[in-house]
Amino acid sequence: MNSYRALPLAILSTALLATAAQAERTLYLAGYGGSTETILKEKVLPKWEKANDARVVYIPGNSTTTLAKLQAQKNNQEIDVAFIDDGPMEQALALGFCEKIENKGSMSEVYDNAKFGNGRAVGFGFIATGLTYNKKMFKDNGWPAPTSWRDLEDSKFKGKVVVPPITNGYGLLALIQMAKLNGGGETNIDPGFEAMIERIGPNILTYEPSSGKLSEMFQSGDVALAVWGSSRAKALAGTGFPAGFAYPKEGAVALMAATCPVVDSDVPDLAQSFIDYLVSAEVQALLAEATGFGPVNKNTQLSAELEASVPFGPEKVGKMVSVDYSIINKQRQEWTKRWNRTVE
Repeated sequence: MNSYRALPLAILSTALLATAAQAERTLYLAGYGGSTETILKEKVLPKWEKANDARVVYIPGNSTTTLAKLQAQKNNQEIDVAFIDDGPMEQALALGFCEKIENKGSMSEVYDNAKFGNGRAVGFGFIATGLTYNKKMFKDNGWPAPTSWRDLEDSKFKGKVVVPPITNGYGLLALIQMAKLNGGGETNIDPGFEAMIERIGPNILTYEPSSGKLSEMFQSGDVALAVWGSSRAKALAGTGFPAGFAYPKEGAVALMAATCPVVDSDVPDLAQSFIDYLVSAEVQALLAEATGFGPVNKNTQLSAELEASVPFGPEKVGKMVSVDYSIINKQRQEWTKRWNRTVE
């Protein structure tokens, strides 16, 4: 008798579980690995999943990998939300992979210069590209802290400077800044190459693309000065190393970790909801603490110590300069060949 009584309950339980499974929807998020993935999985995604009765499948990868996946899945997109650096994001926009973002809720609190692509993409973290330096080495040698992009040309740093290659965003932006300082820019890159070859080249220790290896070179005392991002400098300082970060007087270049809702998503409402949550003041504060990203939400509150170590507030954010990726992306392949042939 007991087994017969249990049968309807078992069937009922199975039906309820099936209904719950059907109710829970899935958002596929192609995001960065490392500390960004860790903080999202531990402190951001669970709260959003619970509030939206949804689950997130996290697909880690860098910007190039994610863009390649979008291209490969062009007619059958699996990804619902993509994280891509602002430069490659311009390519994603040009290829039509991004849907319009609803300008409401937290999105209405975002700095204007974090929104681009006619409202189809938004930054969720500012990174300043400037000069990272070994504060102890500078102090021991009586050198003042760097203040200008032209410090890369100073002969006292001979064999102690690192500039990442042009295939790395930091190296590309350094090339463009040196072009601008010498009468050129995105449409006239020759002065930048001239500066890199003739005046910065003699000071170069190596053109290192790996952030991990550059950290090691700083810690071993091989590097005095490098073109790097504010978030990388913060991470290095977090290890106890005396890393300083300088915003050049000519302007640190704004890099953004950016996101967009992918076209043809089968959960477009979840994609919009997630991006709105990602740029909320609450999540922006978490990302600033964990990754060193500067908040894009005007209402984000940070500790005084954290404010000093990330691009924060209208003054710092407003002084950062931007580059025109619509021009850069058309020439980047040619510039890369030229860099490999003449600079390195």
